[in-house]
Amino acid sequence: MKNSIKYIAGLFCLTMGLTSCEYDNYDEPKLLFEGNLVYQGEPIGVSYNDVYFELWEEGWQTFGNIGVAVDQDGSFSSLLFAGDYKLIIPANQGPFMNIPNAETSSDTIPLDLRGSLNMDIEVLPYYMLRNVDISGSGSSVSASFALEQIITDSNARNINEAILYLSKTAFVDGRTSISSSSIGGGDIADMSNIQLSTNVPDMTPTQNYVFARVGVRIDGVEDMLFSPIERVDF
Repeated sequence: MKNSIKYIAGLFCLTMGLTSCEYDNYDEPKLLFEGNLVYQGEPIGVSYNDVYFELWEEGWQTFGNIGVAVDQDGSFSSLLFAGDYKLIIPANQGPFMNIPNAETSSDTIPLDLRGSLNMDIEVLPYYMLRNVDISGSGSSVSASFALEQIITDSNARNINEAILYLSKTAFVDGRTSISSSSIGGGDIADMSNIQLSTNVPDMTPTQNYVFARVGVRIDGVEDMLFSPIERVDF
């Protein structure tokens, strides 16, 4: 495969200590593989650059894999060469469980890429955020939402906390938050009616809007579940 040949050529250059090596005569990958992580067609929101899956090209596993990051809205995209790949979501990635593939009876999804492809990847989330309503009033932002528990068998997990995050930019999670409000899972009296609010702090430089979303931390799960990002003007 061309990408594997380029990898070997690059490794040769590094091994030989060459400052320049001409292997640019190979085509760049041009096939677009894109889609979303979804549950019943609904994208799964995550934090930026934290959740990923792997593409292994059959016959070249010893040369590693291609990591494809999932964006905040659950979407992904990658430019690839034509070939046969195995798509694997590593264990403990994302606020969900993997669904066994019907063809392989495992977590591995075969991918026969001969042209650009748009394909959603179905997963099983522990919870889903429902009826999210985020609004601003004066210098305060409020959110109301519900949580639906999807996994209810022996794999079920409790809610650790739910958090309303505000950010100056469209990257919204705990790393970029300028203000937040949270409620512990044990303090949620009604999963169908959860309310959070937080004040907008002074910002330098000033701006009359923020971006907001709700995040849910699940016991024993590293990656949080998130609602879509919304711009709130005030």
